[in-house]
Amino acid sequence: MLSAQETFLVIVVIAVVTFLTRLLPFALFPGKSEKPAWVLYLGRVLPYAIVAMLVVYCLKGVSVQAWPFGLPELIAVAAVVALHVWKKNTLLSIGAGTVLYMVLIQFVF
Repeated sequence: MLSAQETFLVIVVIAVVTFLTRLLPFALFPGKSEKPAWVLYLGRVLPYAIVAMLVVYCLKGVSVQAWPFGLPELIAVAAVVALHVWKKNTLLSIGAGTVLYMVLIQFVF
């Protein structure tokens, strides 16, 4: 268990690091200066890479060799993809997929 001083120190460190991560882009690229090509490239590809990593992480423990053979996950992923293609709303897609998955594992499978 952390003492009060240790807890305070942890909070201060977290606050400083959070502040610095928010400040750093503005300090490195002030005003309307041209951004380096590699920064623009990362801005284009990282969102897709992060989503792909999250999907792999979420599905890594799914067993397709035992009941329910990954059916709740497959149905939820298909619903997220279908909703996103239809409505183009990320929050709606992820939220509805999460609710559907929870309903499936709690009441159906």
